[in-house]
Parts: sequence; structure tokens; C-alpha cells
Amino acid sequence: MTERILDHPVLGALEPDQTVTFTFNGMTYEGRDGEPIAAALLAAGVRTLRHHEESGTPRGIYCNIGHCFECRVEVDGQQGVRACLTPVREGMVINGGGPLPAPVRDWRKNHA
Repeated sequence: MTERILDHPVLGALEPDQTVTFTFNGMTYEGRDGEPIAAALLAAGVRTLRHHEESGTPRGIYCNIGHCFECRVEVDGQQGVRACLTPVREGMVINGGGPLPAPVRDWRKNHA
């Protein structure tokens, strides 16, 4: 299933590009080689990229230009990668972040 605009009334038809396969949180998805990770996931219907470190509330694409850091994910073991700026490539392993362990949350609450 894709939610891409395949034929835009002003920009025209989307040119065929190479499709790549990648995983996000253990599930396999397809994207267009070189498109931002966030765009590939959005086209696949994925809206939540990570969860807030303390509250656990879902986070996704917000500014989509690299300013807000809400789209941070782990890519091939590297944490803090902005999904809106990072091109998707064949075989990438992407994971969204989740709440930190309770002792870290408790420490932050007591030292704020």
C-alpha cells in the first residue's frame, strides 16, 4: 500500500525510481531509493516514528526540515538520526526510540 501522490496536477507524474527494502521496528517496508526515511514510512502508512523518552507519547514528523528533532530514529545502530533528512537505502535497519528505563525517568523528575 502506498500513500504517495503518483500523479500531481502541477508537478506531473512521479518518475519510476528504484525501490529499496528496509526494516522499521522489525517490520519490512519498501521505499524509493534516496527518499527521506520519514517520507518512505509516511507513504507506507507509518505515522509514529518514536515515543517520547519520559512520557511515552508518540512522536512523528513535525517540521520535516530538520529543526525540531521529533523524527529521531536509530539507523543501523546509530542513534539520534533525523528521519526527515536521511535518505533511505537498501537493507537499512531502522528503529524508533521508546521511553527510557524508569530509574532514568525518576532521576530526571527529581533533578529538574
